[in-house]
Amino acid sequence: MARAEAKGAMTPKPSLTQALDLLARLPQAKVLCLGDLMLDRYVYGTADRLSPEAPVPVVRVQRRAVMPGGLGNVAKNLAALGVKALAVALVGDDGPGQELKSLLAAALSPLTPTFLADPDRPTTVKTRLIAGIQQVVRYDEESTEPLSPAVAALYRAEIEKALPKVKAVALSDYGKGVLSPEVAAFALDLAQKAGRPTVVDPKGVDYEPYRGATLVTPNCHELSMATGRPLAKTDSDGIAAAGFGLMARHGVKNLLVTRSEEGMTLLLNSGQAIHLPTRARAVYDVSGAGDTVMGVMAAALAAGASLMEGAELAALAAGVVVGKVGTAVATPAEIKESINFP
Repeated sequence: MARAEAKGAMTPKPSLTQALDLLARLPQAKVLCLGDLMLDRYVYGTADRLSPEAPVPVVRVQRRAVMPGGLGNVAKNLAALGVKALAVALVGDDGPGQELKSLLAAALSPLTPTFLADPDRPTTVKTRLIAGIQQVVRYDEESTEPLSPAVAALYRAEIEKALPKVKAVALSDYGKGVLSPEVAAFALDLAQKAGRPTVVDPKGVDYEPYRGATLVTPNCHELSMATGRPLAKTDSDGIAAAGFGLMARHGVKNLLVTRSEEGMTLLLNSGQAIHLPTRARAVYDVSGAGDTVMGVMAAALAAGASLMEGAELAALAAGVVVGKVGTAVATPAEIKESINFP
């Protein structure tokens, strides 16, 4: 059981050789990705004047990009690291859903994702307008209603089929309705009985559906919302106390709190709090960095690594990703370059 207070936070010396050893083992890992799949659209341009119609910038569009987000970004991050990523994903019966299916299938090839189409809900689409490196606005097209009983039953059945094929499970909860409390609890219970470690990227203030998870990866703001305690990214002791309290209340085994430029704090079931400094050379965009962290942690556990080994590698991978604009991935070559290992 998690303890209410840390035994004492410490900052470990980086174990770069150990991180590279784990990086080399990741192609042996196989991870099941569950949760909310979405289509990320990006419109890039420049802005050098304000509109005469309203006090907003006029963006001259130069290029567009589209990619899988949410669960899709986690799976893409895994594939970029050589991990075998299986996915059970839900899309709408619409154009964006077809586009998303093609994009994710290409990203995960030669493995084939399992898609369920729900004609009663749209595919989640997030569109971001970016001027230079600054995001100007984002607009979302989505439904956040829980799955219908019939679709939820199909989703649970696909989880049961896929679980024996993997060594760990990653659950991406973006609050779009796929991981209802019932579906999340079902997946975690099934994985626990099968001896598969689970990593959850959480949403909302109720962590009871995540009971039994091996690791939950909130950011500082999410932890603050879930515990009702205002937390600063710089407050290591406050984050540890709040995190251990949440672990005890909801039966979460371990917690990894991401803190943007302040790094990450790993809270272990043993009562130990370990702070890992950021590995980023520059921070341009934190979009999707949480996906990178939870993906690396799931892959590390699937490869038989410890949480500490996984967190060291996750910090390196996230440091690469935040140096890019838009949801991005970190490749093994980029991670090696980032630590300038001889």
